[in-house]
Amino acid sequence: MKNINTLKRKWSMLIVVLLSVLNPLRAANADGTIQWGMLIISLFGGLALFLFGMEQMSEGMKKTAGDKMRSILSALTDNRLIGMTVGAFVTMVIQSSSATTVMLVSFVQAQLMTFVQSLGVILGADIGTTITAQLIAFKLTDYALLMIAIGFFLTMFSNKDSTKYIGEAILGFGLLFFGMKLMSDAMKPLRTFLPFINMLRGLENPMLALIVGTIFTALIQSSSAFTGIIIVLAQQGLLTLDAGIPLVMGANIGTCITAGLASIGTSREAKRVALAHVLFKVGGVALFILWIPVFADIIRWLSPVSSGTGLEKLAAETPRQIANAHTIFNVSLAFIFLPFTTFFANTIIKIYPEKKEEKGVQPITWHLEDTAISTPALAMDLARSEILRMAKILGRMLEAIIEPFTTNEPLQDEVYPQLSLVEGVEMREEKLDYLDEKIIRYLRKIGQQELSDNQIQEVYGMMSIVNDIENIGDTIEKNMIPLIAKKSALNMDFSPEGKEELTIYHTKVSKQVNRLKKALSNLDTNKAEKIINKEGKYSALETKYRISHLERLHEDRKESIETHEIHMELMDLLKQINVYSGEIAKTIHALGELNLD
Repeated sequence: MKNINTLKRKWSMLIVVLLSVLNPLRAANADGTIQWGMLIISLFGGLALFLFGMEQMSEGMKKTAGDKMRSILSALTDNRLIGMTVGAFVTMVIQSSSATTVMLVSFVQAQLMTFVQSLGVILGADIGTTITAQLIAFKLTDYALLMIAIGFFLTMFSNKDSTKYIGEAILGFGLLFFGMKLMSDAMKPLRTFLPFINMLRGLENPMLALIVGTIFTALIQSSSAFTGIIIVLAQQGLLTLDAGIPLVMGANIGTCITAGLASIGTSREAKRVALAHVLFKVGGVALFILWIPVFADIIRWLSPVSSGTGLEKLAAETPRQIANAHTIFNVSLAFIFLPFTTFFANTIIKIYPEKKEEKGVQPITWHLEDTAISTPALAMDLARSEILRMAKILGRMLEAIIEPFTTNEPLQDEVYPQLSLVEGVEMREEKLDYLDEKIIRYLRKIGQQELSDNQIQEVYGMMSIVNDIENIGDTIEKNMIPLIAKKSALNMDFSPEGKEELTIYHTKVSKQVNRLKKALSNLDTNKAEKIINKEGKYSALETKYRISHLERLHEDRKESIETHEIHMELMDLLKQINVYSGEIAKTIHALGELNLD
């Protein structure tokens, strides 16, 4: 599958590169009259290359640095300022605020980060995404074909995945600037076309420009792309800073609305993150919209000044001014809202509270988002979050299952009192079966993407973990639950020594499963090693307890004789769970080593 995807990618890149180096169509005749057909073709063709290049650059950067960025994000502290800084850095590197958001959602779901912490990172991600506009504002169009050539050869002919990914990013960067050149050349005849100039002058109305920016960004689903289009207009002297600022603000609203629509039908954490985006952006625009003239003056004062005059001066200064306005707007919002992240978090949680049905008896997935599959590193984070949930469900099953063997009282489920203890265990096993099917299917979809060798191993490893967790669940439901009925029919308790040994051994095995949860959350190799070491010790302990039971049997202890079969089966099943835990830990350790490479 990987080879097929690689071949498709190479051919698609070859076609795009060939199309990009064709001579651009002329949008104007020699006498200056506009060829509208050619202008539209050049404009939309340039836009297509621009968007494709941006996507290609983002994908290349995510593949190059995605795993490292995940590690950086997962190591966040409670310091809001650090979180904001890290969010800005990660988004700047991977060139995708949406990718950062997906990572945040997975961390919140896996309880590696609180929702309050994530808000600081979101504010930082909004800063990081403005770097794209800063890069676009540099006039690098003359070097676009060179970047395309370098990126193409690195991608097509390199044998190293890391080099290919860097090549993809460079190729995307080149296509981005070549698309800008095509759009810029197509727009040149419009500089003297009065109807178009008058239309743009209408954008001096801040509310109109705000609406236009919001709608267009929502349509092309990228604030960076629309900001790039604004900068292209500015490079031709067709747009002033006073018109560009509300357009950029509209772009900021448009991108969070797009994210909000994309969150429909997703997890509660994803909805909360999307709502946070909306509140931050809309609130920020509300603060700035009435002060655009003052803000524009500040931007002019902070930005470089051209020595030219008239249209030439406008075309030289405005692109950088718009890029600076985009950056300063988002930096200002970050520092304004950062002290109030706790307030925002509490407000959003009130709007999207936890629903009882999400923690009900019906099996559902919490974390698996099909929209993330195109970014395998992020999709695997979500899959691991769901696997971690499987481990938590298993832990509750294992903790509960010993009680019917140590007491004769009727027992109810601790979480769902309408269910008996056994019914609660069976219900959770149904959840494990459901999650097993859904996670495996999700991992197979990830496996159909273009993956690195390490990512392929990670997918296989997670499949193995899911299978082992399901095997433990089956052991509890299919083997331990029938023993409860057997034990009840005997009307005989274990010997005091036997009951104590079973309780101690069950506690230790339960601790193994709890350790698995901690090791799984961030693929901690140290915690995995501890589980592996404990497996051997607990197996030796089981042998010791088995011998003790046989000695009591030899002494003709009535309780030991009557409960012998059940005692030995139960101890053996707990030993099996201990062994399965060790196998899962070995897989976690191997995956952790992969992430360290």
